[in-house]
Amino acid sequence: MRILLLSLLVSLTTFPAFSAWLLDNQFSKLSFVTIKKGDIAENHHFARLAGKVNKEGKVNFTVDLTSVDTKIAIRDDRMKQFLFNTDKFPKANFKAALDMQKINKLASGKTLLMPLTGSISLHGQKQEVSTQVLVAKLTKDKFVVSSMQPVLINAKNYDLVAGVAKLRELAGLPSISNAVPVSFVLSFNQAHTG
Repeated sequence: MRILLLSLLVSLTTFPAFSAWLLDNQFSKLSFVTIKKGDIAENHHFARLAGKVNKEGKVNFTVDLTSVDTKIAIRDDRMKQFLFNTDKFPKANFKAALDMQKINKLASGKTLLMPLTGSISLHGQKQEVSTQVLVAKLTKDKFVVSSMQPVLINAKNYDLVAGVAKLRELAGLPSISNAVPVSFVLSFNQAHTG
């Protein structure tokens, strides 16, 4: 009887290692930089992110494009309407895979570098991207994935050039770059069930 109880206890305490990991929006950030007039750079971000990594390591990450935050309300509205066309395309999505065996084995307080390859779906277009990320295991129930260098997104690859041109026209600017560096820090908590 004691052996049966011990086995049950062990199985219950080890079960979370096989459950999904959910994005913690409060401690996550997806930022991007726009460059206008040749050399004026400005930082922006999206306020609402959602994501999940399942036990096999499949990543499904979503950005709510209506939550774009540039610190200027009229610019936010123009980006939503003329660039992202959020009435038709309210979200961007990233799908990839992480090596969860390595992450699960990582001790708390330790980090590791990992390649990350996946697909970005944005504005009705889909493109493959590759980068390197730093994974930090904070506790057995929490890890953070950070970009080691910005991911370069080009408006041409996502049918966004006309939107960039419209923003430039509305703002009366001589230029807005089509290339945008994107950086992220994504925090995941283990989903405990039962």
